[in-house]
Amino acid sequence: MQMMSSEHLTCGWLQQLLVVLLKLCLAFAGPLRPLNRTECTAKGPASYILVFTGHWSPQAFPKQYPLFRPPAQWSKLIAVSHNRHFRLWEEGAPASAGVQNFAELGVTVELMKAAKEARKKRVVGAMYRTAGIPNGIGHSSTELIVQPRTSLLSLMVKVIPSPDWFVGVNGLNLCDGSQWKQEVTVDLQPYDAGTDSGFTFSSPNFPTLPQENITKITSQMPNHPANSFYYPRLKELPPIASIRITQQSRSPDHQTSVSNHILPNSISPQRFSVTPLDCEVSLWSSWGLCLGPCSRGGVRHRTRYILLRPANAGTPCPELEEQAECIPHSCMKPQ
Repeated sequence: MQMMSSEHLTCGWLQQLLVVLLKLCLAFAGPLRPLNRTECTAKGPASYILVFTGHWSPQAFPKQYPLFRPPAQWSKLIAVSHNRHFRLWEEGAPASAGVQNFAELGVTVELMKAAKEARKKRVVGAMYRTAGIPNGIGHSSTELIVQPRTSLLSLMVKVIPSPDWFVGVNGLNLCDGSQWKQEVTVDLQPYDAGTDSGFTFSSPNFPTLPQENITKITSQMPNHPANSFYYPRLKELPPIASIRITQQSRSPDHQTSVSNHILPNSISPQRFSVTPLDCEVSLWSSWGLCLGPCSRGGVRHRTRYILLRPANAGTPCPELEEQAECIPHSCMKPQ
């Protein structure tokens, strides 16, 4: 009887110890949180209309604005619905071969192949495309059918012409817990894929070796006057494009009339940005020869030339020629 009582006391003591340890762990860990914050528990799929709008105008982006061969335009839009185990592209990470080909050449073969392989693993839900836009300002759209298990959306559109620049979103969640979002609007900024070192829209092919990570292009970075997006007067670039994703009510005979179409140009962007472009001039040349009669002294000249003409009420160009008095060499007395 004494042995049984001893075993019973030991088991009770261990149970109390485990309870105390569990309370301590919970106290330090804080409240329990879901393992996957992006998990969507909505009932059933959602239908959306995605509208891409280009705001790339010579008023908003006057520096080196492409007018021909080719003029400013947008490639087709590539979009993928997926879960947290898939990445179409990611800032701060190297571009995949598919992203490189799309950002440099607008070719979608490898990008879509990777998405199709991921779809077999059930980490990608669906893939979408819209037609390209032949101007810097314009719209295109497509319908999205998004499932709860793949509620994230990533997309890319190439900037044409450019070395390897694109706009896009990475892992935009269209679901908020158990509810689908009604409307999402995102302003888009340009990104550099890190595979071509060209500085301007029309730069020749100049592979980046070794390859660099994907980075956002800003008004200050790359910090070089030759860069097409370098606007040192601006704290940030105006949006070069935007997307609006709006939920649609669906019925059995619902059909969309705007899927994968370019919307009419009569639908103009809601806002316009005007970016002042300051004049840029070269350094002064060396002083020329001192010319003139000895009785009145001589004059010498130096010049500089315009690198970039001002636009949109930017700072005007300074004087391009300067003169100064001097003593002609023929008038100098030997010492």
